[in-house]
Amino acid sequence: MAIPDYQTAMLPLLRLASDGQEHSAREAVEKLADHFGLSEEERKELLPSGSQATFDNRMGWAHTYMKKAELLESPRRGYFHTTARGSQVLLQNPDAIDNKLLEGFPEFRAFKARSRAPR
Repeated sequence: MAIPDYQTAMLPLLRLASDGQEHSAREAVEKLADHFGLSEEERKELLPSGSQATFDNRMGWAHTYMKKAELLESPRRGYFHTTARGSQVLLQNPDAIDNKLLEGFPEFRAFKARSRAPR
């Protein structure tokens, strides 16, 4: 299987975090690599820069985007859990969570507008 993109990882990541417990980023990477059936080679594949594993990077983006949409929150560094909003999204039983869905939240739109603003 190819390494999934960050949007494909969003729904499984939110489901993982929906149990009311804090989860570490490392735990999430391992569990979702298993979920997607990634081989050891795929788990170790590096970004072109060689600085980080591709799957770890994509999981980081999935986490960041959902955090900016307030579906996840981080009570402490390296840990996260689902917010009430994230639980509400899961109750709607979405087929996927992607940027289009996240655009429905004003906090995410504000984040995207800030990241596009000239510096």
